[in-house]
Amino acid sequence: MEKLRNIGIEAKPPSKTCDDHLCPWHGTLSVRGRIAEGYVTSAKMDRTLVLRRDFLHLVRKYDRYEKRHGSLSARNPSCINAQAGDIVRVMECRHIAKHVSFVVIEKLQKK
Repeated sequence: MEKLRNIGIEAKPPSKTCDDHLCPWHGTLSVRGRIAEGYVTSAKMDRTLVLRRDFLHLVRKYDRYEKRHGSLSARNPSCINAQAGDIVRVMECRHIAKHVSFVVIEKLQKK
């Protein structure tokens, strides 16, 4: 098996290898900053996916919570290859495209 890089966080490394230079495990892309978890709503773009994150927001007037969601785009390395419905963990990296500044570091659960 090819040598994996230490990305600085405890995450399960992928079992497959890839030759993607924008992979945090096998390439030269460094990760930093924020970590997010969510489920993949779309993986139709080339090596990019859309991640949906659900959260609760406090409405102070009524002292209750309401459900909200947000979405972000992330790079999907070929060694991880997450599909729609999978739950993944992403981490912040440098800007890869106009709206892509996160990369998938591990797949937590398959659909």
